[in-house]
Amino acid sequence: MAAYEANGGYNSLKTNIGQRTPAECLEIIKDSNLRGRGGAGFPTGMKWSFVPMDNATPGHKYLICNADEMEPGTFKDRLLMECDPHQLIEGMILSAYTLQADIAYIFIRAEYHKAIGLLREAITACHEKGYLGDNILGSGFSLEMHVHVSAGRYICGEETALISSLEGKRANPRAKPPFPQVSGLWGRPTIVNNVETLCNIHHILEFGADWFQALGKGEDAGTKLYGVSGRVKNPGCWELPIGTSIREIIEDHAGGMEDGYSLRGFLPGGGSTDFLTPEHLDLAMDYGTIGKAGSRMGTGTMIVLDDKTCPIGFIHNLTSFFARESCGFCTPCRDGLPWSAQVLESLENGDGRPEDLETLAYQIDYIGAIGNTHCALAPGAMEPVQSALKYFREDFEAHINEGCCPYERSASGGAVS
Repeated sequence: MAAYEANGGYNSLKTNIGQRTPAECLEIIKDSNLRGRGGAGFPTGMKWSFVPMDNATPGHKYLICNADEMEPGTFKDRLLMECDPHQLIEGMILSAYTLQADIAYIFIRAEYHKAIGLLREAITACHEKGYLGDNILGSGFSLEMHVHVSAGRYICGEETALISSLEGKRANPRAKPPFPQVSGLWGRPTIVNNVETLCNIHHILEFGADWFQALGKGEDAGTKLYGVSGRVKNPGCWELPIGTSIREIIEDHAGGMEDGYSLRGFLPGGGSTDFLTPEHLDLAMDYGTIGKAGSRMGTGTMIVLDDKTCPIGFIHNLTSFFARESCGFCTPCRDGLPWSAQVLESLENGDGRPEDLETLAYQIDYIGAIGNTHCALAPGAMEPVQSALKYFREDFEAHINEGCCPYERSASGGAVS
């Protein structure tokens, strides 16, 4: 607390709560053009504007921070919570004030032991300083905040599945409408936002919408936490202006590929995004640019595929994960994803047939189509499959023609076990 306050922490809290109205705070967030940093990129201020304000719905309103962070290849939120827990809490207090929410939850995966302890310590310190609890800073605004340790399910990245889990139910997504902003946790107005999104709020309210917009390099505003994992020299996570080029992130900050390895492709925003290739290196990492290139920026955390790693093995690993994480509610996801994983496993083991590629194409068209499944888990899971077939089809064909994984044969000096 002392270190955070010495660096300007909670100044935004003191200059906004009771000094600006919630409506004024909301207008600043809308003007800032902050977009959600959890993957979808939906405008935060617009999302918040759907919450009934004033006395339209008397009773509790809820703010939920999604800190479950189950997207493969993504680790940015863990770093935020471990290195600066008060930043998240100050952002949540100001967000709750803007939304007139009186109860807030941090929904966090059980494996984040260090972050859980630090957040609980920080919440206790905030109560001692009068930043949480009843009548915060004499403003008349009160807020309870709790850390909820979840069982950890990928499906909880879908906000209504998270809400179901928080209520003690099976983590199944709900049909929309009604949307959580109107009827969410226990039927009350609820906003669910990602850790990184909420960490921006107090900076925006302190320095203004124009300041935040000026931080970006293009149409999108602010900074972004970009991460890189895989065979690069310096895997990690960096805060950079949103719109920084992919080449700068991979070659300058991640140090480029390890010696002896070349870049074949990368998933730009976690495991549920489409592959891009070296021809896309000079693109800006922002929502619109990556979307036009045929993928999604998602969480902004890249998984690199090198030239000595089998792309079929790569996507089989991902598809098997997504199959396990299906909530089981709808048939295309519950049965289609294990089927896809089985086909990929056969190809990787050298048992593939030419018709397997037709089967995968069928599954991509059916499982991957938005509207054929109850939520976006299965369509997201098929994105790396469809783009692998697009960019690495010769690898699929080699597995079939040679009756083995060529990469395993190469690694064993030509022998096939």
